[in-house]
Amino acid sequence: MSDFMLPDIGEGIVECEVVEWHVAEGDVIEEDQPVVEVMTDKALVEITAPEAGRVTRLYVQKGEIAKVHAPLFGYVAEGEADEGPPEAVPEATPDDTGTAAQAPGPTVDQAPSRDRRAPDASEVAPDEERAEPGRGPYGRIPVAPAVRRLLREHDLDPEAVPGSGRQGRVLKEDVLRYLEEGGPVERAAEGIAAADAGSRQEIRVEPLRGVRAVMARRMVEAASTIPHFQYGEEIDVTELLALRQRLKPLAEAEGVRLTLMPFFMKAMALAVREAPILNARLSDDESEIHYLASVNVGMAVDSRAGLLVPNVKGVEHRSLLSVAEEVGRLTEAARAGKVSQADLKGGTISISNIGALGGTYAAPIINAPEVAIVAIGKTQWLPRFDAEERVVKRAIMTVTWAGDHRIIDGGTIARFCNAWKGFLEGPETMLLHLG
Repeated sequence: MSDFMLPDIGEGIVECEVVEWHVAEGDVIEEDQPVVEVMTDKALVEITAPEAGRVTRLYVQKGEIAKVHAPLFGYVAEGEADEGPPEAVPEATPDDTGTAAQAPGPTVDQAPSRDRRAPDASEVAPDEERAEPGRGPYGRIPVAPAVRRLLREHDLDPEAVPGSGRQGRVLKEDVLRYLEEGGPVERAAEGIAAADAGSRQEIRVEPLRGVRAVMARRMVEAASTIPHFQYGEEIDVTELLALRQRLKPLAEAEGVRLTLMPFFMKAMALAVREAPILNARLSDDESEIHYLASVNVGMAVDSRAGLLVPNVKGVEHRSLLSVAEEVGRLTEAARAGKVSQADLKGGTISISNIGALGGTYAAPIINAPEVAIVAIGKTQWLPRFDAEERVVKRAIMTVTWAGDHRIIDGGTIARFCNAWKGFLEGPETMLLHLG
């Protein structure tokens, strides 16, 4: 049997959480077949089989932490000898001469006289009774998928249910019997007040790991070390919505879904020309401002793994269609939790589209080491006065900026926001500035 060691994933990562096994012990696997998904503090990583064979052991269970360079799963490679459990000695059967064929082992003369008699039932136990209760051949609780699902539904640990099947396998009848006898509540209540036992069951404890743990650390660090200030504005996106509606079929013909996000990003890259400090960095010792050559716009995505902020690289050089392609690719990857680490690094300014979930206003926290972030609220059709002072229906979108007050002042972010707003309210003006 070979052991597959968790490889060095890079970025200084020394451990990761097992999110989902795609195989079980005993399954046959093909080379490059997805075997397991693990969550680092950057993203979800899918690990594939190094070669064809059969899985013999899962060292780390779902929800547990796996260490780099430690065994993750065991397998027997295709074509190698697969040592299974020892075969049972066959019983004596009549041969062609009518006599019993002697099974291998000591003869009657060699055996002690007390063994010549028929064994008493109390001296012989079947394999099921001799097996360690609740333990399979690899130290795991043998449980069928349907029974494991039943255990999850009642929030039961397989360790707590005595198994009556072969090698301690927990059967459906065992689970039902366990519940009929009172289940974990009555058993836990032994020596403990019933009220205390009930209150403990109302609390569900979940370890803070992976992306959520990283987000927690970074948000605390950003909020406590960066002096934030907020700046709000309303943007009339009536013309932008109309332009998107006209361009949408053309983009779909190219196989691209055109949302408003590519317009936000492209307008932002153009507005950076008016205030390049919004696309800058402050040195660690706070003695220098580094102006970045490329505008890499990040977008916050609410993924199943937590909040991820992949970024579109070089927005200033991309066409609107190219930006839309990248937005679609990154959104799909982030929501699946499989965005690459390269897509998560190198962002220079970020957008949080809280309006997609229904929010109108938000006070975002800067994604350090960036110096600015904008939260986009939902678009509402509201009454406004036109040039002739007539009341008209307009699409109004709210935005809230957060800036790093160490290097950005209110006037700077106001001028930047005005330039950005101008491109969004008159989207055709962006054509004058496209390179």
